[in-house]
Amino acid sequence: MPNFLLEIGVEELPAEFVDRAIAQWKEGIPTTLEEQFLTPSAIAFYGTPRRLAILIEGLPVKQSDRTEEVKGPPASAAFKDGKPTKAAEGFANKQGVAVTDLFVRETEKGDFVFVEKTTLGQTTAEILKTLVPQWITKLEGRRFMRWGDGDLRFSRPIRWLVALLDSEILPLELVNGSSTIKSDRISWGHRILHPESISIPQASNYVECLRSVYVEADPSVRRTKIEQQVKTAAQEIDGIAQMPTDLLDEVVNLVEYPTAVVGNFDAEFLSLPDEVISTVMVTHQRYFPVKAAKQSNSPLLPNFITISNGDPSKSEIISAGNGRVIRARLADAQFFYQADCDEPLDSYLPELANVTFQEELGTMHDKVDRIIEISQLIAEQLDLDEQQRNEIESTATLCKADLVTQMVYEFPELQGVMGQKYAIASGESENVAQGIFDHYLPRTAEDMMPESLTGQVVGISDRLDTLVSIFGLGMLPTGSSDPFALRRAANAIINITWYAQLPIDLAQLLEQGATDFVVAHPDKTSPLEALQAFFIQRIHTLLEDDLKIDYDLVNAVLGENDPEYTTRALQDLLDVRDRALFLQNIRNNGMLAAIYETVNRSTRLAVKGDLDKQQLDPTVVVRPELFEKKSEQAFYDSLVQLVPQTQAAQSDRNYQLLVDSISKIAPKVNTFFDGPESVLVMDENPNIQKIA
Repeated sequence: MPNFLLEIGVEELPAEFVDRAIAQWKEGIPTTLEEQFLTPSAIAFYGTPRRLAILIEGLPVKQSDRTEEVKGPPASAAFKDGKPTKAAEGFANKQGVAVTDLFVRETEKGDFVFVEKTTLGQTTAEILKTLVPQWITKLEGRRFMRWGDGDLRFSRPIRWLVALLDSEILPLELVNGSSTIKSDRISWGHRILHPESISIPQASNYVECLRSVYVEADPSVRRTKIEQQVKTAAQEIDGIAQMPTDLLDEVVNLVEYPTAVVGNFDAEFLSLPDEVISTVMVTHQRYFPVKAAKQSNSPLLPNFITISNGDPSKSEIISAGNGRVIRARLADAQFFYQADCDEPLDSYLPELANVTFQEELGTMHDKVDRIIEISQLIAEQLDLDEQQRNEIESTATLCKADLVTQMVYEFPELQGVMGQKYAIASGESENVAQGIFDHYLPRTAEDMMPESLTGQVVGISDRLDTLVSIFGLGMLPTGSSDPFALRRAANAIINITWYAQLPIDLAQLLEQGATDFVVAHPDKTSPLEALQAFFIQRIHTLLEDDLKIDYDLVNAVLGENDPEYTTRALQDLLDVRDRALFLQNIRNNGMLAAIYETVNRSTRLAVKGDLDKQQLDPTVVVRPELFEKKSEQAFYDSLVQLVPQTQAAQSDRNYQLLVDSISKIAPKVNTFFDGPESVLVMDENPNIQKIA
């Protein structure tokens, strides 16, 4: 069974596109092969900065012949008086068969004409000639480009094409204006270590052939080598390398033949905050920072590790060059840091009036004013003491001040981080400084949660202001488009509330925010309903996807387009989560199934009544003198006995106590409905209806 190799040779690709292209191929290529009735034994995907490749093993030589039945027109239209009509003749001609080959079969929709067709299988080579150009041209990515005088678009110019079916070249062409790229067996080695071409004799020899010319085509192998080399290099200088996943992912696709190189910088730069040094290394230079291996506080060492794609014998020269670059960057950062620290953090506040938040929403100074107001409202809901309120107000006031410092202007990734540093340098309390950093958390779905109360409250306030303001302008997220990251903001509000156990009333916050927005923008309509629906949808998603609550239990807690359920959920996010988790738990342990029929039957009848749903004491609404059967009295007595437990369950959110109570009275409820003395709940007498 033949193997097929495809390699696309290109100019250096963006690192993120290599992973994206491989992911698209992994999803699409097996499907297209299956559609063509070709099932390989294995498919391997490869990628480097200069090539994308696939090796498909164990393909059949050709498709199997296939016999299938093709449905035609209704029998009544195909035959009249036993003779074929033009409809039958047209169908036969289209299928390439004689009219006599048609037969009638009964279906759910009546009798129809069918024909049995045999399709001869095509050779795999012919099928691949059609599929391969589609695999190449249907890849998607950012900033695709054209080159030469043609219309062919790709992430970078395509320079060569290898297509081998075992040892034979599969003839393919990519036409790009006046130039044509034809498939061959010729690939190219490492740009520096082996700049010559290489002939690949067999598809199955691909990986070994490239390794012989200093190209490791397998990203997973490159990743393992880089991790091992970086770890070893750090150990040689008594350090431990910091290897952020995002950086490692990127570096893997920046090199074809990785070599770890240790560099250094002047120790005087270690006076900078570690976050500044690491940002310069990781974000701007793609270096791996190194921390001391044997010290408890693990300070950074004046070293870095970079992954070279050059000649290993030139490592000293490469190290020196990289050292000069990072020293210049760190010198700039040192200047910015010292200049910023010359002024207290609050001195930067007036400059926020020169930074636009959004054209219709004013400046960052305006946004800070709104954050302060929302923070104060949350502080009131939480019933915080005066010191806590003052710290939250200070945090809200200073939370965006670092945006106009020189350091954050140059390194935007450090917003919040530098705010914390500058707040401490300005004499602010630890809680205020920590809150400035924390209010940005979580920055991603995998990020840590804010630990300080100041950061939690201000972070919620910041995101609420963004949500209310952007929704008020009608810029709602649609499909995959969410330019203001509103979904992430809403998720963060909910997750922070759950994580910190904050008993906030989100419904009140949204109502106040929507009201304030309309006052400030009288030409706009209130975004309240859209915001409520948006938050309910986010709560639903987090409960189902993150907390693994069954969808029907989530619906039971949140309701389905029910204003009463929506209000209750938004008023108490903690209760929503706790009830959902509790329902899932009693479903898992079988308790829900035991009481389900009793609760479900009672609920269906209760919704038809008009009693106050919050009234739990039967003595207030039931008239025992109207009882006619013993089952009624027994049911009533059991309810009276359970009033204290029910009230405690409600006030303490002890849902287990409530379920235990329901379990106790379930037999009497069942007797009430179905026993020898069962009661007709929907009695014609309205008084009896009500007491039932």
